[in-house]
Amino acid sequence: MNWDDTTGTPAAERIVGASADHEDQAVEAALRPRTLSEFIGQERVREQLDLVLRAARARGATADHVLLSGAPGLGKTTLSMIIAAEMGAPIRITSGPAIQHAGDLAAILSSLQEGEVLFLDEIHRMSRPAEEMLYMAMEDFRVDVVVGKGPGATAIPLELPPFTLVGATTRAGLLPPPLRDRFGFTAHMEFYEPAELERVVHRSARLLDVEIEADGAAEIAGRSRGTPRIANRLLRRVRDYAQVKADGVITREIAAAALAVYEVDARGLDRLDRAVLEALLKLFGGGPVGLSTLAVAVGEERETVEEVAEPFLVREGLLARTPRGRVATPAAWAHLGLTPPGSPAAGTGQQDLFGT
Repeated sequence: MNWDDTTGTPAAERIVGASADHEDQAVEAALRPRTLSEFIGQERVREQLDLVLRAARARGATADHVLLSGAPGLGKTTLSMIIAAEMGAPIRITSGPAIQHAGDLAAILSSLQEGEVLFLDEIHRMSRPAEEMLYMAMEDFRVDVVVGKGPGATAIPLELPPFTLVGATTRAGLLPPPLRDRFGFTAHMEFYEPAELERVVHRSARLLDVEIEADGAAEIAGRSRGTPRIANRLLRRVRDYAQVKADGVITREIAAAALAVYEVDARGLDRLDRAVLEALLKLFGGGPVGLSTLAVAVGEERETVEEVAEPFLVREGLLARTPRGRVATPAAWAHLGLTPPGSPAAGTGQQDLFGT
């Protein structure tokens, strides 16, 4: 089971998953800010990007190519649309997996208008031939189209109008240096602070015509894993609960009760996260334990535990990866309300990490 898949598997239903499903995409289109001034969070990125775009407009030129990196759900697609809006240019949206051949990219590039913004999501997943074609297109606004095959093949140079490429990636380290170097502006999107997410929740509630109190917004923000997409998804689920179980007004109590129904705890952990922690603590005494053993204990695939559950648990300081295996931190014991083996409260004397 792949908990990150968004194509109809049970992973698509993970309420704290950062990938967007079809419902998210539809709602996000209505909630997206249209200008940099409306965009919440990412203060340094907004300030730097504002300078880049203002300077380009003052010169009457297209903006430099932009690379946005960061976890899913932080606003990379939204920023690409804002770049197009700020430059008064149309935007073309595609993704790396959709470009499997150089000809696919050549067809897109040759149809661009002058000044148009091309948003290339998951740019690190583009095929190598298309990637090499993109080098020349970004630097010289030219591509060589190969006509024919074998010894009779001919490369025909095709001039392109100036355009702005906005690339988005969740794994900047997979981009080859020649591609990264061709971006004039590179920004890394950080996870949001709770106060910023509260502003996001209030704005979304206003656009969705949902009445929400300040403590209700704070409760949702605190369980949103630092990700606006998750905050908006939790807001919609809490809205549904408030309409069915209460008077439609979201308070702290209503938000907490609603998210308890969806198994999202006060720290943003869901069923999978807690299953990993409980197995690590209760079955293996806090570790160290191998990843494969831990995955078997929770009934999930090894990749699911490593790629879906662990990143957030590590970021929250609840789990540590060591050469000997996975180890729970004191914060993990405290979060689940358990006493670590060997502590005075345990009443069993000194114990090692294996709980023996």
